[in-house]
Amino acid sequence: MTQRLSRPSVALAIAALVCASSALDACKRKAAPETPMGTPSVTLSHDKTPLGSPIDIHYKFVVAPDAHFAEDLRVMVHVVDADEELIFGFDHNPPVPTTQWKPGQTIEYTKTVFIPIYPYVGEATIQVGLHSMATQKRVALAGDDAGQHAYKVAKLQLQPQTENVFTIFKEGWHPAEVAEHNATVEWQWTKKAGALSFKNPKKDSMFYLDVDNPGSVSNEEQKVTVTLGGQVVDEFTLKPKVPELRQIPLKATLLGAGDVTELVISVDKTYVPATLIPGSKDPRELGVRVFHAYVDPR
Repeated sequence: MTQRLSRPSVALAIAALVCASSALDACKRKAAPETPMGTPSVTLSHDKTPLGSPIDIHYKFVVAPDAHFAEDLRVMVHVVDADEELIFGFDHNPPVPTTQWKPGQTIEYTKTVFIPIYPYVGEATIQVGLHSMATQKRVALAGDDAGQHAYKVAKLQLQPQTENVFTIFKEGWHPAEVAEHNATVEWQWTKKAGALSFKNPKKDSMFYLDVDNPGSVSNEEQKVTVTLGGQVVDEFTLKPKVPELRQIPLKATLLGAGDVTELVISVDKTYVPATLIPGSKDPRELGVRVFHAYVDPR
């Protein structure tokens, strides 16, 4: 026997079909692809990098022919492990604000960063994106989208920290300190002069010195001198609140023939917080803050 639907049932069925059709159309409209604003890519100075070591990342953004940026976006740089879990990042503002990027233009720049000492070794992937600092929303770009407008741009093999040239902070240093809200940021204050001892690579090398004066104690400039075997290899003026990343060439002939060699970082002015800051009980003699001191054989 054929069962007939009542008129109210037919009406409800038709209404349901209309709603479903409308919802499908709405989904299709939402799923419409966004127009890419550009194409990101990066080039690495090393594709294998020990934890704690520096690496140069060369960024390139090819702006789309019809792109227009209404606000200055921040560059998102995420390094994820083999399971695509975030392990650390290098987010930054590009040297040329995105509101100044022109259609069809190519934006290129290089940044030197230090790989954090993180409990992970193995293959990692670098993902890049552009996001609003006001809403955190990322814009569409062209490339291999890992999801949520984060684009895979390079592979990096993270190696154990033991692959680095081992450096010892000898006399002239205060104990290491860690940033309150970021355990991957660590530094040591020098006194008047701080000595660094390291295994002699016996080849031309680059010494990376990542240093600042936060200006929390004094706002005076300081003259910083770096010597190797008693010979000056670098000298510069450090301004308060202006970080410096020095790349200092070390010739093999200057390193000598010994198995161990020593660098000394000295300053012309030191400060004692207890004598300059009302209420401070810090009696230390402070020179400059050193975040990284790294010898890279070439």
